[in-house]
Amino acid sequence: MSSTKFILGHFDDPDDMMHGIEKLQKNSIPIYDVYTPMPIHGIEAKLGVKESRLGYAAFCFGCLGASVIFSIVYYTLVHDWPMNIGGKPNFPMPVFVPFTFEWTILWTAFGMVFTFFAATHLFPGRAPRVMDFRATDDRFIIAVDAKGNIPHEDITNLLKEAGAVEIKHNERKYVSYE
Repeated sequence: MSSTKFILGHFDDPDDMMHGIEKLQKNSIPIYDVYTPMPIHGIEAKLGVKESRLGYAAFCFGCLGASVIFSIVYYTLVHDWPMNIGGKPNFPMPVFVPFTFEWTILWTAFGMVFTFFAATHLFPGRAPRVMDFRATDDRFIIAVDAKGNIPHEDITNLLKEAGAVEIKHNERKYVSYE
């Protein structure tokens, strides 16, 4: 039994890598992930990556921030310590707008930073784990999960036909910088 967990196809050119993705998909070979040193237009659609839900998280953090500051200001100015300043009412809505707006932006920004760290597992101080060190440098890599029933030689041949300059059979999922 082979101990290979992932088959990595290294490409020098992004067009060759896109061609490799097409070949693998045409032969119904599931692609685990693709690593590129730069963004490539249209690769999400080709891989079938779902649209990000970070916008919903931002909206929730903004609503939470607005609710918290509105509650604090309302409680302190209306219930806890109501003051009559110049005969104005105790609950003047225009006074609440700047605080609410600023806290909405602040909580959205901090919430998105924490959401980003949680979603990417890139907490401060943690060494990033990658499948191959050159994936962030100069190589375009297609990772195929090798645990399926597909013979590894077929995957290797398809990647070579697509223009892969190197094929690696990884026994571990990640290589760490540590």
